[in-house]
Amino acid sequence: MTVSYDKLWKLLIDKRINRTELKNLSGVSFNVLAKMGRNEYVSLESLCKICTALNCDIGEIMEFTNGETA
Repeated sequence: MTVSYDKLWKLLIDKRINRTELKNLSGVSFNVLAKMGRNEYVSLESLCKICTALNCDIGEIMEFTNGETA
């Protein structure tokens, strides 16, 4: 099982927020955002910070998929 953050990137486009702004709003590091850009696992704490900053639920920014791991 793999993880996908495609929903997050679409939400950022809809809200007209770039990754640097998300970093500043949420307090997560660029490293976390880079891992998310590669669809790698990040901590639940980081996901909660992003959800709080965007006022959304975790299901609105990520999903699990049955794809092969790279």
